[in-house]
Amino acid sequence: MAEYKRQTPQTAATIADAIAQMQRFGLQSMNWMGAGWVERMSDLNSEALAFLSERVKQDVELQHRLLHCKTIEEMQHVQAEFLQTAIDQYTEETGKMIDMAGLQAQPDE
Repeated sequence: MAEYKRQTPQTAATIADAIAQMQRFGLQSMNWMGAGWVERMSDLNSEALAFLSERVKQDVELQHRLLHCKTIEEMQHVQAEFLQTAIDQYTEETGKMIDMAGLQAQPDE
């Protein structure tokens, strides 16, 4: 069995050198992201999670409404209403996310 040799802890300078070397070998290309990009991605992620959370809530409400339907016609109406609302909300959310991401089409000049 190989004997384990205890190594001395790395100093802060050695760690800083290792990070600097990693940046030279490829991580440097990530410098373009900057704080603005990270903030925008965070906002987009927050928006997506809030939207999905609301959609899950509405899915649960749908199940509750379906369980209380008395007729097939009532069930079909509840389902159709749910689907139309979902289509409208996904369409609106897509537009909102495009606006937030700054991906609007630029008019020809």
